[in-house]
Amino acid sequence: MDDRRAFRKANVLQRFGLALILLLFVTGCATFRIPSNLSAEILSSDDLELVEDGLPTYLLTMDGLVRTYPRNVRVLSTAAELNSAYAGVFMESEERQKRYSAKALDLATRAACREIRSLCDIREQRVSVAEQTIDGIDRERDAPMLYLLGSIWAGYIQAHSDDWNAVAQLPKAQRLLEQQVKLYPGYNHAMGELYLGVIASILPPALGGQPEVAREYFERAITLSRGRNLIVKVFYAQEYARLMFDQELHDDLLEQVLAADPSQGQLTLQNAYAQSLARELLATSNDYFF
Repeated sequence: MDDRRAFRKANVLQRFGLALILLLFVTGCATFRIPSNLSAEILSSDDLELVEDGLPTYLLTMDGLVRTYPRNVRVLSTAAELNSAYAGVFMESEERQKRYSAKALDLATRAACREIRSLCDIREQRVSVAEQTIDGIDRERDAPMLYLLGSIWAGYIQAHSDDWNAVAQLPKAQRLLEQQVKLYPGYNHAMGELYLGVIASILPPALGGQPEVAREYFERAITLSRGRNLIVKVFYAQEYARLMFDQELHDDLLEQVLAADPSQGQLTLQNAYAQSLARELLATSNDYFF
């Protein structure tokens, strides 16, 4: 199978995680006297270009905070998310994508190790051992860290999709997300469920894929987010409906996104992106489903 086809999804997923990353940045740095109400302004904005232009400043700020507070879990976590998103979304250079995604994974692993000791050597463990380790993490309060490490690991795999040693780590990232949704369904507006839906959509049924598992995850994400997280329906259309060649479902989902009110408090920024992507997908619908 084409590994870049398989793991391009992590790249796209990081973009709609941008709003949540900025929220983590602002709230995570409240201790360091950054105004707490700034997060609401950023996340409630529908100006994607304005937010994108500000990202390098946030990135440099977080690098400085990591140097100053190298053991602070919140700072490490936020820096990991920001570096991962910036690598996957805004860097065209493959070399820089690899470097920044590796940096993000290192930061996420450091954060996870400080909060959940059993995850300290998770990257070195064999897949079967790692799955047992992850299954042994059974506290609901650990779900956010499982999501952090699992989602950033997926971004790292995407950036290093030409390295089969990296690709072979996908089951670990998937298991982290599966355990997160088991412990805390709907966390982060059901982003974990959405990641798992995309992962299950990688292959068609004839090649061993699990499209019906994917559909269940997408439907669950819609329910758990109460339909307010519009990006769920966009990726339901792009990854499942296109895989199954179901134009009726594809177009219906995208039309629902475009008809919805994107102003949903701190989901507004994310929803604005979802609608722009929905327009692009709908415009190419007839060409795809010829």
